[in-house]
Parts: sequence; C-alpha cells; structure tokens
Amino acid sequence: MIPVAEFVERRRGRVGDEALVTDVVRRYADQHFHAIAVKVFPGEHYVTLHPDEMLVTVLGSCVSACIRDPVAGLGGMNHFMLPESLDGRWGNASANLRYGNFAMEQLINDILKGGGRRERLEIQVFGGGNVLVGTTAIGDANADFVEGYLATERLPIAARHLRGNFPRRVHYFPSTGRVMLMELRRRQDDLMLGAEELYRTLLRKSADISGPAELF
Repeated sequence: MIPVAEFVERRRGRVGDEALVTDVVRRYADQHFHAIAVKVFPGEHYVTLHPDEMLVTVLGSCVSACIRDPVAGLGGMNHFMLPESLDGRWGNASANLRYGNFAMEQLINDILKGGGRRERLEIQVFGGGNVLVGTTAIGDANADFVEGYLATERLPIAARHLRGNFPRRVHYFPSTGRVMLMELRRRQDDLMLGAEELYRTLLRKSADISGPAELF
C-alpha cells in the first residue's frame, strides 16, 4: 500500500497580493491509480522528478499544459486562464496574453532548469471549455492562446483535447506521458471548479496590467 504523503509547501499562484488557494500542495495516495496524486490548482504549476507522482487537475474554462522530457525523466503541469477586462471583454490583448505567456514560461523553464531539453519536450494540452455561465469566449480564447503560443515557439503538440462545453478532469503521469481524461457532465469536482471561478474573479480585478510581466 502506498503511504499517504505529508503536506509540503507549494509554489503559490497569485494575482496581485491575493493567494488563490491554500498554502500547501495537496498530495495524497490514490489507491485506484497506485500513485501519489498532486492536485494542481488554478494559477499554479508543478514539476516533478518522482516516477510515482500523478498530477491531477479539473479544468473548466482554464487550460493546462502537460509537458515532459522523457529522457531527463521529469515533467509537470500548469493551470491558467487569460483575464477578461472589467467590462467582460478582452480589452488590451497584449496585456491579457502576458498571463498566458508567463504561465507557459514558468513551466517550460522549470523543466529546462531541471535538466530538460527544449527539442525533447513532449507537450499535451487540455481544457478551454465554455462552461462558465454568461461567458461564451473565455474557453475558446484560452484554447486559441495555448495553440498559438506553442506554434509561435515551434513546439509541437503531441496530443490535445480542447474547447467543447464540459469541464474535464485530467490525470497526468509525467514519468510516462500517460493521460487519463474524463469529461464531467454532472459538474463533479465542485471544489476545484470553485477555485477556478475564484481565480477568474481575481484575474478580472487585475486585468488592467501596468508594465510588462517578468519572463525568465
């Protein structure tokens, strides 16, 4: 039996000075998949070298990129959304896109810092469903962004499951690249979807970005 892992400090996802979720990574033993599961919440990314770890998230309008270097033996997942302007429109496109650029840069650069090579990256992308009431473009905009970003960076997409009208639950195994995906037609995983709605609200509050975001 896999022992339940202790809580560990996580990288916080933040908008301004407000933390989006709790201060720990939620790690638990998943007996069905015989793995240590790590939940990745909105605004977060997580990279692992551990072959027994499975990364889990629930996506509504947000997008996750699952990226690994199969030779270096590490990989990770992010979970992000482009912000709307306060009037519900996309407003300053260049400002909004910086959020997505930053989310992708963080994940890719952490994999490269861990020994990954850009030319070996295996990339899968998921999410971008139009599931939030009163919002018809957010999911499509997130899906369009991640496809456009990877095309611009000349990073091929190995697999994708984007757009549509339903939330998705994603289980990602960085050590093998395996993905188990389920469309949630009865609104399961309300806690994770609630975190995404909070994330969207905080993004809207800070949608008028002043100055460039730092990319590294």
